[in-house]
Amino acid sequence: QVRLVESGGGLVQAGGSLRLSCAASGSIVTIKTMVWYRQAPGKQRELVASITSGGITNYAGSVKGRFTISRDNAKNLVDLQMNSLKPEDTAVYYCNGFDSYYLFIASWGQGTQVTVSS
Repeated sequence: QVRLVESGGGLVQAGGSLRLSCAASGSIVTIKTMVWYRQAPGKQRELVASITSGGITNYAGSVKGRFTISRDNAKNLVDLQMNSLKPEDTAVYYCNGFDSYYLFIASWGQGTQVTVSS
């Protein structure tokens, strides 16, 4: 069983920055792609960014140019650097990953709260 622990959230003013981190532990299988999702109050969980084991990244249009995802394959870590934060970025942020069968590697963790004040 894989466990995911997110950290680094907090309260920041608009225009500020935060760096989120996620550590995967347990019975780690090959993680093909690591991802960050977010869920704002009253909204569905949405994909924010993804990164393959080869370093190919993709971003939601709303965060492109502001957020940067990175990973350490050897340590099963994935980070999300968030710059120029906006109030609409306020959400609980979750990490996860896809295995070789494009299945999630773990149940959703508790996430980390990001609150951006205007």
